[in-house]
Amino acid sequence: MHSSHLLLEEPIRMTSILEPSKDSFFPALTQIVGTLGPKSRSVEVISGCLKAGMSVARFDFSWHDPEYHQETLENLKAAVKLTKKLCAVMLDTVGPELRVVNKSGQAISLTADSTVILTPDEGKEATSELLPINFDGLSKEVKKGDTIFIGQYLFTGSETTSAWLEVTEVKGNDVVCVIKNSATLTGALFTLHASQMCINLPTLTDKDKKFISTWGVQNNIDFLSLSFTRTAEDVRQAREFLSKLGDLYQTQIFAKIENAEGLNQFDEILQEADGIILSRGNLGIDLPPEKVFLFQKAALYKCNMVGKPAVVTRVVDSMTNNLRPTRAEATDVANAVLDGSDAILLGAETWRGLYPVESISTVGRICAEAEKVFHQDMYFKKTVKHVGEPMTHLESIASSAVRAAIKVKASVIICFTSSGKAARLIAKYRPTMPVLSVVIPRLKTNQLKWSFSGAFEARQSLIVRGLFPMLADPRHPAESTSATNESVLKVALDHGKASGVIKSHDRVVVCQKVGDASVVKIIELGD
Repeated sequence: MHSSHLLLEEPIRMTSILEPSKDSFFPALTQIVGTLGPKSRSVEVISGCLKAGMSVARFDFSWHDPEYHQETLENLKAAVKLTKKLCAVMLDTVGPELRVVNKSGQAISLTADSTVILTPDEGKEATSELLPINFDGLSKEVKKGDTIFIGQYLFTGSETTSAWLEVTEVKGNDVVCVIKNSATLTGALFTLHASQMCINLPTLTDKDKKFISTWGVQNNIDFLSLSFTRTAEDVRQAREFLSKLGDLYQTQIFAKIENAEGLNQFDEILQEADGIILSRGNLGIDLPPEKVFLFQKAALYKCNMVGKPAVVTRVVDSMTNNLRPTRAEATDVANAVLDGSDAILLGAETWRGLYPVESISTVGRICAEAEKVFHQDMYFKKTVKHVGEPMTHLESIASSAVRAAIKVKASVIICFTSSGKAARLIAKYRPTMPVLSVVIPRLKTNQLKWSFSGAFEARQSLIVRGLFPMLADPRHPAESTSATNESVLKVALDHGKASGVIKSHDRVVVCQKVGDASVVKIIELGD
């Protein structure tokens, strides 16, 4: 494993730390994924989230039914129109999730040092002494001394709503545990996580397939977050399933690494997936706490080197109930950026938290500050070295565009792309300025009707660090005469000016195809 700590740019002026953060159209280059739920589903709150910097909306199918999510999505569409901010949609699968079933929904109090039995008999009533679960194989998988974790919506880190259990004996199908901390479990369902355990359940469940083939198809989802990905085969099977569902062959699959199994197969999973989500809540249970940071650094480094987006979760848990994050959380967000994260995913903070919009804007401000001191030069050299020689044509153009932009202190890189690949390659070299990716729609046919592709590609850039897509008029082909390119460029420059990233006398680097050649130009703007 290469060392993956990217040092800070040296030296940092202490006075600059005290200067107020400046607001800009792009709050940060790091993207923010927000989970929409009970506290964040009105047009008003979603609009606030988009303005604060959310670029991907995550719909977690572990909770609520498709109708509920559809209502939320309609509100998201209204908010996108209202704010004129693009937003991608991510469907998060349930996966082989172990759950405690509490039909009555009554709060259950667990007291430290008392005993509780986990039973696969779902017909039983949940009480402080007996918890029915949705998996009959638990007794075969655990042994005395194993730890089991129970909590709602993953685990907020505040231990009053989640409990640690230790297995004391296995009786037939039942598992007898001693409770390690007092807690109150509320709601109808809580997730259950047994550390280092192999669960013999499919990664893409029948329930997930039903959600994807109905809700997913109906709404042309941009991303599928594959919960509990354990092998590369999981990703291949999901991709095969999507390939038969109309336009969903374009949906990108993000493998969610949540346990030791997925960790052990990380390299193979990374090869198959379009991106990675590090689910640190669950990983924090499977791994000893002192190893979590090491895994994060190693995993992000591997994603960065192959140019696939990496998303980090569970960053400002305490903002679920508080207006400010803890010192440790603020530092953690900054370190995720310095480690090479493309996006930060907020779960409970926006799903059921009291301050969804503030959580997003706080994370955005911390990311923006960390980006200012990101050691770009060292990162660039590492990436070039990892790619090796001879470089492919596209890779060399992308790295040259970034180097040129940094040398001339360009305010923005404009990249014309139809598949989004060129823009993602530029982002891989981590430019210090935003990349406006102008997605030129391509005409395609399925023999029945002609349609333009491009919307998927534009939205899928919204999870990549530093990429800000705009969809060009389909009458402008991606590679063509200089006249049409000039007019598209003017539209892109106007967009940049309107959003405040480009000012008069700025320099701009443009990356585009002319005929068979790719060209990198540096433009100096007048007044």
